[in-house]
Amino acid sequence: MTSFIDQVTLHASGGNGGHGCASVHREKFKPLGGPDGGNGGNGGDVVLVVDPSVTTLLDFHRSPHRSAGNGKPGHGDHRNGAFGEALELSVPEGTVVSLADGTVLTDMLGIGTRFVIAQGGRGGLGNAALASTKRKAPGFALLGEKGITRDIILELKTVADVGLVGYPSAGKSSLIAAMSAARPKIADYPFTTLEPHLGVVRSGEMVFTMADVPGLIPGASEGKGLGLEFLRHIERCAALIHVLDCATLEPNRDPLTDLNVIENELKQYGGLEDRPRVVVLNKIDIPEGRELAEFVLPDLHERGYQTFLVSAVSHEGLRELGFALAEIVKASRVDAITAAENRPRVIVTPKSVDDSGFSVRVENAGADEVRYRVLGERPERWIHQTDFANDEAVGYLADRLARAGIEIELSKAGAVAGDTVVIGDGPSAVVFDWAPTVGDLHQGPRGTDQRLYDKRRLSADERLAIHRIRQFGTGEFSETTTLGDDEEDSLIAQPLVFADYVPEGDDDLDEG
Repeated sequence: MTSFIDQVTLHASGGNGGHGCASVHREKFKPLGGPDGGNGGNGGDVVLVVDPSVTTLLDFHRSPHRSAGNGKPGHGDHRNGAFGEALELSVPEGTVVSLADGTVLTDMLGIGTRFVIAQGGRGGLGNAALASTKRKAPGFALLGEKGITRDIILELKTVADVGLVGYPSAGKSSLIAAMSAARPKIADYPFTTLEPHLGVVRSGEMVFTMADVPGLIPGASEGKGLGLEFLRHIERCAALIHVLDCATLEPNRDPLTDLNVIENELKQYGGLEDRPRVVVLNKIDIPEGRELAEFVLPDLHERGYQTFLVSAVSHEGLRELGFALAEIVKASRVDAITAAENRPRVIVTPKSVDDSGFSVRVENAGADEVRYRVLGERPERWIHQTDFANDEAVGYLADRLARAGIEIELSKAGAVAGDTVVIGDGPSAVVFDWAPTVGDLHQGPRGTDQRLYDKRRLSADERLAIHRIRQFGTGEFSETTTLGDDEEDSLIAQPLVFADYVPEGDDDLDEG
């Protein structure tokens, strides 16, 4: 049964935001006490947290679908919905988080490091939060946003200072067991090591970690054997140790040939060319092994390798090897500190004051037909928050789009009334025929918006007349107005479309 997993695909979903509530406060002697709908709660986030007690990604291999809690909807009497519960997932230190296309999101280093991989959706506003001086009793609320759904690649790269590489049965597991408290499986057959092992080595005042990975064989870069799959665990190592078997019984094998083969496989893997190499001639406790080690030692020195003759059984040469590795690790840590101090500063560029937050793109929709697509975080979010079954909510969306300057940009792009406009991208995009608005708030019964039925665009003088009729009960046109008697009568009647909606107790309203 599989017990070690170092790469998984995680399907993470943030919680959905709760819907806002459209409610009107009612009590004795106050039948219309004003809007009191609460906001919906935000959805929970999916968060990765580095946990020192976790050493594998096995849990995600068994259950790769993880979802955070949804936010609760709002209620009347100004009661906001509860927030969705966040989902914290424990991962080992050294986990690299990336997208399916290879884009690296973060490298989880340091105990307690946190990273949000799927944000929860925002809760929708209730009608109490949407009330204003012009819209005193909104008959709608905003919908909650859906949480982000992502397919995340989790790849574990063990954090170790020194990595052991070599042929199967070269003595890597025996070496790490002799130098540390690690107890990997040791046997006299190839590929005894099926997963990486970590050991902590103490040499004088220095303490460092050593990683043992499955053995490499010729053709590993083409998928043969097991070692190439686990080479990611030595990518972070400050130095690589070539463990060469000086007592192998296999034909056509000798330390120099093994070294050449392993170096070729490391070159094919890539990214390890700059790591210092240390060569260990193992199994010198066997007379033939010691003789062969002493024979190839001058050739290795000539190639520039720092070489040690050791025996994992008798512990000969391990003390000198430990101090040499400690010096390499110490120098590497000093270089890392210097590099961190000289790292370029991260410059955060604030958003420009003239950044509209959206863009208008002209697309071909067929023969001699074009359509206009509006892209941007804000307008796309507004689309998802709108209840299109509520006319007043659609009118509120039109107001938001007009205030953001989208209508002006559409006009600059060449759009006219009746053209096809698409807001958003993908399956969630909304398509409609553009009808430019005047920006005024057309009053009517709660839950309705007269702009959806009035297709005629009014002039500036007509809008002024309507405003005066609403405010003073009479329409006084400016000298530039050129309306006839019939047009004036019809204009005065237009804003009174809502006259047939007479609230209870308002018997004094004239039907005319």
